[in-house]
Amino acid sequence: MTTIFDAPEEFATTALAGFSSIYARNVRLVKGGVVRSTKVPKGKVAVVVGGGSGHYPAFAGYVGPGMADAAVAGDVFASPSTAAVARVCRVADQGGGVLLGFGNYAGDVLNFGVAAERLRAEGIDVRIVPVTDDVASASAETPAKRRGIAGDLVVFKVAGAAAEAGLNLDEVERVTRLANDRTVSFGVAFGGCTLPGAKGPLFTVPKGEMALGLGIHGEPGIREEKMVSATEFAKLLVGKLLAERPADVRKVAPLLNGLGSTKYEELFVLWVAIEKELKAAGLEIVDPECGEFVTSLDMQGCSLTLMWLNDELETYWRAACDAPALRKGAIIATEPATDTLKDDEDAISFAAASETSRQSGACIARLIGEMAEALKQAEDELGRIDAFAGDGDHGQGMRRGSAAANDAAKAAVEAGAGAASVLAVAGDAWADRAGGTSGAIWGLLLRAWSNAFNDDAAPTDAAIVDGARRALDGVTRLGRARVGDKTLVDALVPFVETLERAFAAGKPLIEAWQAAAKAATEAAEATSRLTPKLGRARPLAEKSIGHPDAGAVSLALTARVAAGVLAQAAKA
Repeated sequence: MTTIFDAPEEFATTALAGFSSIYARNVRLVKGGVVRSTKVPKGKVAVVVGGGSGHYPAFAGYVGPGMADAAVAGDVFASPSTAAVARVCRVADQGGGVLLGFGNYAGDVLNFGVAAERLRAEGIDVRIVPVTDDVASASAETPAKRRGIAGDLVVFKVAGAAAEAGLNLDEVERVTRLANDRTVSFGVAFGGCTLPGAKGPLFTVPKGEMALGLGIHGEPGIREEKMVSATEFAKLLVGKLLAERPADVRKVAPLLNGLGSTKYEELFVLWVAIEKELKAAGLEIVDPECGEFVTSLDMQGCSLTLMWLNDELETYWRAACDAPALRKGAIIATEPATDTLKDDEDAISFAAASETSRQSGACIARLIGEMAEALKQAEDELGRIDAFAGDGDHGQGMRRGSAAANDAAKAAVEAGAGAASVLAVAGDAWADRAGGTSGAIWGLLLRAWSNAFNDDAAPTDAAIVDGARRALDGVTRLGRARVGDKTLVDALVPFVETLERAFAAGKPLIEAWQAAAKAATEAAEATSRLTPKLGRARPLAEKSIGHPDAGAVSLALTARVAAGVLAQAAKA
């Protein structure tokens, strides 16, 4: 149980502040993450890593000489926002380009990817390497679908060492991809973790059993088996990974990782049996590590990671580093950084808007306020639905994101913003506060919709319908989901297509919207028959059958709320 906190929603932010204070020798706090507190040579490749909080020492604990230059931190088990990733990268950039590393989760892929697009447009060369080490989440034939778990540590260690050695961005990217391609992991849970403020764990494991193939965001395992002795447990872990051993490999870098509540003495007992298995397989063990490196709050369990070494990877794995999570080799001489960190987010100013557009902006703000209230009321139910095959945080994320969007929209209205600006800043605030996949998707959706409006005039009914199409196109282009993948898109597509079809047939906007909301609701309910093909729920497809997708359900809910607001406006 996670028991020490004030406000649960501030847990991640407060924890990061405490970490930064304790490890001031290594890091400096910036909004949304940390950067090195020591001088970094100009022209050096900046290695920036990140993901959700709740995994300490991942990811802030990886920052220091010989490892990462910065880390971006989202809320608990939620991807950092696009804005946070871009902000931290700007601070870390030394002119040599940026390598972005993160676990291969839908929210991270989306947020880091969109941030990279923004940074490239600003002239910063950015490369992306998602870590894909978890053998339980996809087959060896489809490695790009695998998620990242404790392999993050070994891949980022190699990336940091390559950058510290002075390699250029092309070479750092090459070496990092090589490390990722030659890294495999498998994890087991004995008990689930509990989010701050939650009444119980995200999942439970029957007494005397273990859940195989767990995720690090509170996802349950893909199946359960009887608990066995340490010797048999080691054979299980090693056997899963040896099945993917390249033919030419004779050396291996092992990482035995505790997930939060399985402590060091237990891991040491397990290591004795693992070492025996690896040696029996003819492998030379190089600099093994054992401890907590990628946790899942208070989850009970562990994972084994193996990086298949060649001479190049061995050199970077053994290279010196000095980070809170890992220290190797000789002490690296450093000097304290002397530059002043600046917040790149000044107060937002808006272009002059017409009176009619300002009035429309106020209507949009009221609509977002109604959506925020509805999502607040639905938080527990959305979390319950999400927990069947996910981490149960969808309701929480939607509440936080919509509340932030509501605040941003009201502030924009008070500042005299027009319709386009109100909707755009609401989308940015939603994405920044919600984090994760849903936050990124809603940020994209509202931002893209705002592009159909302007601040010179009130949006026409045709512009509102056009905005819906733009929103759908933006979400599918960058999110990559399609109908049938069991995501928000399953409700969004019928909503947009019904809206367009009804409006083109001459129906008033309110009637077209009501029909679209009905179509979205029916489609969301129908997702209970689907199996997920994207996101964290994909490895747990069987557990998802019979339950609708939380993202589709929340999309349909907001569509119905908007229909009600439009109906009230029509009567006024």
